[in-house]
Amino acid sequence: MLGSGYLNPWAGANSTREVSRAISLSRRDFLRTATGAVAGSALFGSMAGRGMALPRSKKAIVVTFGGGARDDETFALDGQENIPHLLHDLMPRATFFSQVVNRGILGHYVATASLATGVYESFNNFAAVPPDFPTVFEYFRKDLKRPASDAWVIAPSNGFNRIGESGHRSYGAGMGAGVILPKRLLAAALPGGGGGGYDHLLRDNYESAVYSPAVGGHELEMQQLAEVLKLSVNDFAAHAKSLASPDELSVYIARQLMRHLAPSLLWITLHDIDIAHSGTFSLYLDGIKRSDRLCGELWSAIENDPEYAGKTTMFILPDFGRDSDISAGGNGFQHHRTGDPVSRTTWMMAMGPGVRQNVVVERPVESTDLVPTLGSLLGFNPHLSTGKPLTEVL
Repeated sequence: MLGSGYLNPWAGANSTREVSRAISLSRRDFLRTATGAVAGSALFGSMAGRGMALPRSKKAIVVTFGGGARDDETFALDGQENIPHLLHDLMPRATFFSQVVNRGILGHYVATASLATGVYESFNNFAAVPPDFPTVFEYFRKDLKRPASDAWVIAPSNGFNRIGESGHRSYGAGMGAGVILPKRLLAAALPGGGGGGYDHLLRDNYESAVYSPAVGGHELEMQQLAEVLKLSVNDFAAHAKSLASPDELSVYIARQLMRHLAPSLLWITLHDIDIAHSGTFSLYLDGIKRSDRLCGELWSAIENDPEYAGKTTMFILPDFGRDSDISAGGNGFQHHRTGDPVSRTTWMMAMGPGVRQNVVVERPVESTDLVPTLGSLLGFNPHLSTGKPLTEVL
């Protein structure tokens, strides 16, 4: 976690809570120096009602990072060059939660399912099962009577194909989000399912050599996507070849959805950072830089689209962190196996109409707080979630 330009403020900390708090304070101090951000608590006296006076958001876009980036490579002095868009373009517009704790299983599918349900799910990360608890998409569609075209997930791999709706008996079949698996769709669009210069876009899993499902596709699915996005199969394949990574493909599809369907709830999981499992530090840094750039592009797309501008709240957060360099049994940036505070303590950025700008919130919050916050913003009741709405963005 610690870089040469980053003092170790938790060297004497002896509990998970103390370490998490120290990480939060370090992020706060860095952001104040880099962006002039102020503490959220300082604003509540004079600005407590300001957010409520502005137009409430009617749309929400959630961007998660599959495989969190450590402070060493982001918020530390030596890492700031990797996140110029987050720091200089987005942070001045955002409320930043510096201490978001994930108390669940540190596997990407199960952790993303926990983010999407507001409950720490406990199923096997590598099992092809739906979440046990209702997802944010089901609450949104059922409570607000929204059509299937109004909620979408763009997921990084075949292992996420069940993320859109739960196995809960009161929700489930037919009530969730449409799930687009860009790699699967690309495989369906290619003759023979791959090759021809597309291999860098089709790698499906960075975490486990044991569980690495084949990236399959189905021609009908590709044709359906073409109809939804007004895009021919050949044009889709040709554009994909010009892209550097799967995350760029995901954001391309997200922008097509925004342009042609303008869904009110859009969830995008970026996954390039998880190339860290390969042990190549330069590729890990490339993933961070690309995720940073893509977040900037998404916000720019929101601001320049009349269907989204002025009525969209965007949330950006990692699913969890990565091991510190000093954790026994860890592999530093490469993995997230130890469950240490660096792996569990991450951050979240929120921006949009009524959200206070350039503010850092230091109090600890949890990953499960996202769904209740979305419920309060959009007007549905996620009654089985265990999280709490984040009042700082409401």
